[in-house]
Amino acid sequence: MQCLANLAKFKSCLSSRCLHSTAPRTYPRLQIPRKPHAQLAQTGILLDGPEPKEPVIPYEEQQGYGSSSAGHLLLRQQRHMLKYMRLIEHDMPNLTKFREPFTPPSSDRPLVVRTINYGGEKHPAAAKRTVVVSVARLPLHGSQARRNLKLLAGPRWSPSPPLDAGIGPTEGESGEGYIKISCEDFPQPGMNLKWISDVLDRLIAEANASHDRFAKVPLDTRHIDAKKRKAKTGEKYRPTLKEFPRQWLPQIDPA
Repeated sequence: MQCLANLAKFKSCLSSRCLHSTAPRTYPRLQIPRKPHAQLAQTGILLDGPEPKEPVIPYEEQQGYGSSSAGHLLLRQQRHMLKYMRLIEHDMPNLTKFREPFTPPSSDRPLVVRTINYGGEKHPAAAKRTVVVSVARLPLHGSQARRNLKLLAGPRWSPSPPLDAGIGPTEGESGEGYIKISCEDFPQPGMNLKWISDVLDRLIAEANASHDRFAKVPLDTRHIDAKKRKAKTGEKYRPTLKEFPRQWLPQIDPA
């Protein structure tokens, strides 16, 4: 009989509760009485006021007060962005007094020097220096000296300015092409730039000294043709007579 009474009581409890309900339920918080340490209680540091009658609810769980940790991170990002927006609005106009008019480089400064900077961070490539110069603006003695310079430069010469040179295709004298020299062998940027300057001076001196020494040497453009083939523009590669050695070609008797 006792078992039947307990079973009936259990069924009545199940009927009054919905086990599969998705509605939120609020359960009362347990109020655990706090018993502070005896020595701390004597000092009165933790017992300045009366015990709270209501349970202490965390600040983030209070309705309509505060925000969660993700909310504080979002507010921090917004404050960070507003800081720079204020700088742009109020401080950027003050920089107009440092504005200087652009003056193109004169003819005695034909070199274009490219540097790499990583925002103040140390990097091995920060010491690299690259120099691009137009062949037509170099102090060369005649068209033969310009041709000699192209032969001596080899694959460093190109008919159009390099893409990373900062020179447009319609700028300057592009009829003779451009020479690009880079160096990153030395630890200091000035040492790399000095090495490039010395090499360029030796190239100019040798091109002016060798008048007819390279007259029968054809201009090597294999690096330009290889760049065009790698571009995959749809043009088919066809060999020409310039790719065969001159001694292999048949000799034609002018008589």
